[in-house]
Amino acid sequence: MNMQTSVNEQLHVFEELESEVRGYIRSFPTMFTKALGSKMWDKEGREYIDFFSGAGALNYGHNHPLLKQKVLEYLQSDSVVLSLDMATPAKEEFLQQLNEVILKPRNLNYKVMFPGPTGTNSVETALKLVRKVTGRQTIISFTNAYHGMTLGSLAVSGNAVSRKGAGVQLNNTIFMPYEGYFGDDVDSITFLEKYLADNSSGVELPAAIILETIQGQAGLKVASPEWIQKVEQICRRYDILLIIDDIQAGCGRAGTFFSFETVGVDPDIVCLSKSLSGYGLPLAITLIKPEYDIWAPAEHTGTFRGTTPAFVTATETFNFWKDPSFEKDIQQKGEKTRRFLNDIVEKYPTLQLEVRGRGLMIGIAGSVSGFGGKVSAKAFQRGLILDKCGPDGEVAKLFPPVNTDEEVLEKGLHLLEESIAACVEE
Repeated sequence: MNMQTSVNEQLHVFEELESEVRGYIRSFPTMFTKALGSKMWDKEGREYIDFFSGAGALNYGHNHPLLKQKVLEYLQSDSVVLSLDMATPAKEEFLQQLNEVILKPRNLNYKVMFPGPTGTNSVETALKLVRKVTGRQTIISFTNAYHGMTLGSLAVSGNAVSRKGAGVQLNNTIFMPYEGYFGDDVDSITFLEKYLADNSSGVELPAAIILETIQGQAGLKVASPEWIQKVEQICRRYDILLIIDDIQAGCGRAGTFFSFETVGVDPDIVCLSKSLSGYGLPLAITLIKPEYDIWAPAEHTGTFRGTTPAFVTATETFNFWKDPSFEKDIQQKGEKTRRFLNDIVEKYPTLQLEVRGRGLMIGIAGSVSGFGGKVSAKAFQRGLILDKCGPDGEVAKLFPPVNTDEEVLEKGLHLLEESIAACVEE
């Protein structure tokens, strides 16, 4: 029996019973049975280094022992698991620690809204609120943006394949060029400014501008601090609200807890999810400047806003951030990874590679369509799990847990290089 036959037998239930929409199982075709830290194991006992981290939802790795202990203790105590938006001690502690450990030290003042439990829920509530605050309908988003799969979030996302899946017109959004969209010689801010300043441009004054400081799905495109600051200045000039979508880049992925900390902007609304719970438990919040928190009671509601085990694990992750060395360690690992990738670029000039991203939200882009997918497939064969991204799948995306052991990080990077070298040999 060959390996492919074995894999097909393992996954036949998914082939027969699960929708064709399944995606990651096609990229990583095996039956995973165990996960710990930066590693996963499949049914055959094969070990994999995980540079995927649940698409950024497991920034602290799989089954972190401190988080696991806290959630097990909570469940064993018969405490409330589902509370909707009622009060519980777990929710109280989460709010207090978020404020004391994360927001106050960064001079951020936000009210916390609990939407549904996923990132797209956070974006939907942000879009809904800015329209309520301003009385305007239009949202400005940017080329190649990705903000979620529900209709409102999809309307401000640029990917054609995802948008086509909506089946209806996606309205009330104007797309402007992200930094670098027309090349390094064109300042895309001038387009935005001109459209808003010209009463005959056909562009209505928007309720908000929504942006990612690092466009993850678009191929790890990083906007410069200067460009983001100019966007904020435009928002202030025209009384437009600024939404930062930090769902993928937040919780330390970009090197700081919020990706915009080093940029020098003060968003009106911040969307956060993915690794907020730290344990893969669904949890999302929308951070709102107090003056814009004009919701009427229960004006926006949902059943799964109070899954308290996620509050418990999220609160425990905040303890990591009390120690400044934790953040410094993430940044050092990001720098080490970047140096390694830069060396690969120099070693394989024929591939015309480029390093992209920031912190441990980083990757390597090829000059040909599908390069990231090819590298991902070859890496999987070698026991390394990593994703691809970019409009043409041209980027191999590295999302190792931010607390990955140095030895495991190095081993994973060498497996990546082997996978890229295999592309040269083809």
